[in-house]
Amino acid sequence: MQNDRNIKLKASPLFELGKELVNQKTTPEENPELAEKLAFIEQMEETALKRAIDEMEEQDITINIDNVSPKEKAQIRMLVSQVVNNLFAEERKFIGRAGRERVISDVTDEITGYGPIDAFIHDPEVSEIMVNGPKKVYIEKNGRILKTDVRFRGDHHVRHTIEKIISPLGRRLDDTSPMVDARLPDGSRVNAIIPPLVLNGPTLTIRKFAVEPYTVEDMIAFGTFTTEMTIFLKACVESRINIIVSGGTSSGKTTTLNVLSGFIPEEERIITIEDAAELQIRQEHNVRMESRPPNIEGKGTIAIRDLVINALRMRPDRIVVGEVRGGEALDMLQAMNTGHDGSITTGHANSPRDMLFRLETMVLMAGMDLPVRAVREQVSTAINLIVHQERFKDGTRKVTNITEVTGMEGDTVTLQDIFVFKQMGVDERNRVIGRHLPTGVVPKFITKMEAAGIYLPHQIFRNNGDEGWS
Repeated sequence: MQNDRNIKLKASPLFELGKELVNQKTTPEENPELAEKLAFIEQMEETALKRAIDEMEEQDITINIDNVSPKEKAQIRMLVSQVVNNLFAEERKFIGRAGRERVISDVTDEITGYGPIDAFIHDPEVSEIMVNGPKKVYIEKNGRILKTDVRFRGDHHVRHTIEKIISPLGRRLDDTSPMVDARLPDGSRVNAIIPPLVLNGPTLTIRKFAVEPYTVEDMIAFGTFTTEMTIFLKACVESRINIIVSGGTSSGKTTTLNVLSGFIPEEERIITIEDAAELQIRQEHNVRMESRPPNIEGKGTIAIRDLVINALRMRPDRIVVGEVRGGEALDMLQAMNTGHDGSITTGHANSPRDMLFRLETMVLMAGMDLPVRAVREQVSTAINLIVHQERFKDGTRKVTNITEVTGMEGDTVTLQDIFVFKQMGVDERNRVIGRHLPTGVVPKFITKMEAAGIYLPHQIFRNNGDEGWS
């Protein structure tokens, strides 16, 4: 299935319903008979949902969709099954077993979870869910994007699912605020946008995170980085080196940030700052802060920058910012330069050098009329290390550069690579072939590590003329 991009993922028993037809036209657009059956099924789902909710109210049954036990789900399914069977008996219209089971499953998922996409949310192999309007749902599975046969009943159904996600967080989505960022209870990142800003209909994107946060061992097994790189990064975090993780969208920056934060000593006080809380900090002594959008009157905004300034008054040992994307970059750099070393953050960029350019731009967005050289001096003294990550065509994510910021030469911030990923090609299955290699350069901040009592064997930096290095 994964070798053919055009094969649809058969996630719905409704697909089996279509196979009752003898011809090869299996989509509603191509087959009027199938379209009629699908419309009838969707109508039954809406009616069954209303009746099931009424029945739950009569029996005083309440559930919390964020914590539904298997026993509660089985109870709801039994109730829904009775409602659906009675409904089909009233309609006196024959629908096969697959269609009837579909209605029961959909209504149960609607009550106990997030409707048509509930199965994907609970599937550990699915890393991304993309709803492009009610009739097109895609997922990312094992690094590949696949189209599914899951459908919503209409725009209102997608909107209802979005409301289920954002309402408990105090977020809203309407004509005055047609875009929203949110999170699921497990920390998965959610973005929603509605017409007229999007033409496909209500659009929902969910980026899932592992139920159990990935460990260093997992990252090494995935080929994201090597054991030697892990030893180096652990020493950097413990010796309070300021680190920024850069990369493109979906390159794995947040996952790497989670792993790096795991190296922070247990006794240190960690303040995390995010737009939507998704970091999975393992240490007990941590304070999580989240920005706030404006209310319905357009007031009450609390930006990332406000939280960074406030964090400085909270006696932090470490400040971890989920992502810098605006004027908060200036406050972050100033914090790093005034005793709050060991801070970690992420940023969007295409390369380590590009990350520096973006930091300059973000500092200027703070509204301060600073000379470019002054900005670059701030960057060169605040940031010690850039960990750059990329997502390759085969779906794998790898750290491609671990780069030291060494200072200034004239008006230019100077960089030197410590580790790089050398791609040598692709195999017959289009999987990336390559190796992580040290460049032979020992970082200048090695003296800071040694002053902190952390000594690294210099052979981890040694390049022994490995094949493929040039």
